[in-house]
Amino acid sequence: MVKDRLGLALSGADEAAATHYECGVSELQRFVGDPVGSADQAIAAAPDFVMAHVLKGWLYGLSTDREAMAVVRDCHAVAVGLAATGREKAHVAALGRLVEGHWHAAGHILEELSSEHPTDALALQAGHQIDFFTGNAPMLRDRIARALPAWSKSMPGYHAILGMQAFGFEEMGDYIRAETLGREAVALEPRDGWAQHAVAHVMEMQSRQRDGIAWMRGNTDAWTKESFLQVHNWWHLALFHYDLGETDAVLALYDGPIYGAQSTLALNMVDASAILWRLHLGGVDVGARWARLAANWTPKAAAGNYAFNDAHAMMAFVGAGLDAPARTMLDAQREAIARDDDNATFTRDVGHPVTLAIKAFGEGRYGETVRLLEPVTAIAHRFGGSHAQRDVIELTLIEAALRDGNDALAVRLAATRHHARPASPLSGLFIQRAALLAHG
Repeated sequence: MVKDRLGLALSGADEAAATHYECGVSELQRFVGDPVGSADQAIAAAPDFVMAHVLKGWLYGLSTDREAMAVVRDCHAVAVGLAATGREKAHVAALGRLVEGHWHAAGHILEELSSEHPTDALALQAGHQIDFFTGNAPMLRDRIARALPAWSKSMPGYHAILGMQAFGFEEMGDYIRAETLGREAVALEPRDGWAQHAVAHVMEMQSRQRDGIAWMRGNTDAWTKESFLQVHNWWHLALFHYDLGETDAVLALYDGPIYGAQSTLALNMVDASAILWRLHLGGVDVGARWARLAANWTPKAAAGNYAFNDAHAMMAFVGAGLDAPARTMLDAQREAIARDDDNATFTRDVGHPVTLAIKAFGEGRYGETVRLLEPVTAIAHRFGGSHAQRDVIELTLIEAALRDGNDALAVRLAATRHHARPASPLSGLFIQRAALLAHG
């Protein structure tokens, strides 16, 4: 039987198909190139190659786009009928749980798989992304930490293991180790966009804006060349400029690499909404940008498949003043809550109240925004994303409290943020505004 470069069996593969498959896994590990194309080439070379179908399934399934799930179902349906080892069958089973909308169960199956086969790079990669999309910070760290002893610098893809471990450490607040591992990963593989982004996260959380700008600007060719993570990494650069109050730089990034191409992929539109909403909270008029973004969100308004996306779509609808798709999406969320899948929980606990709060903010009902968001802040991780992404909830809550004239809450929230991010100019601005409100 054909094996991969780390000695794992690849049922149904020939040498040519295995080469395409390993190329696809490597592309996924670096977030570059066309891993779907590589998976398709592997399937064309060996139609019974079960892991080629699994790779394609994971690539589509982890996109969070509802439209992609039809492809995932097809990949899973084919893979179920193919000869496979126990390890490969576990992949198929996990993919099947994802098809059903059971993210946590899929992640658990992959964790059991990784405990037996810690050098299964695809299992670690898919599991890590599931931990990210479910906001499971402890597992972002521990899934990789448990496998790391089986890896060494001489093994292909080692950079990706370090990069994922770096991100897990960052999300758990272990910033020193996170930055060390992230930098080591990038030194090993400069095109590892995930490792690049892990270090950016550290600097964001530590309010090291100038360091962050220097880090992202240092070698842009490496993390942008053929990278499907580049929009998100440009977004990280924009965050540093945003915190410094450099609005022109933020808008230039938005109009260029963040949303100049007006992507219709949910992952890219999330970043576009997130940066425009931050500007909106600061009273910045972004002109027609909202309308163009909202037009691309509108076909997804009824998706109801991932609450994190819904909240960001609502930002665009509010910014563009579009009531109809906003109502469509709220109806879809209510239907989603009634389903038997993990997004029902994501939506009920966090997504729906956050989405309603954003709509209330847009309508000037700041007290209602506060009422909806205040209970959510402690459990916001339940609907996925990173600390940096979910920060928009706290920013919205603080701004709503200030505009509502809720001086006691505004002072408390501003003080809490300033304690966490004392070097942030934005934190200082909130402190000043809250003080003026309290003593006005």
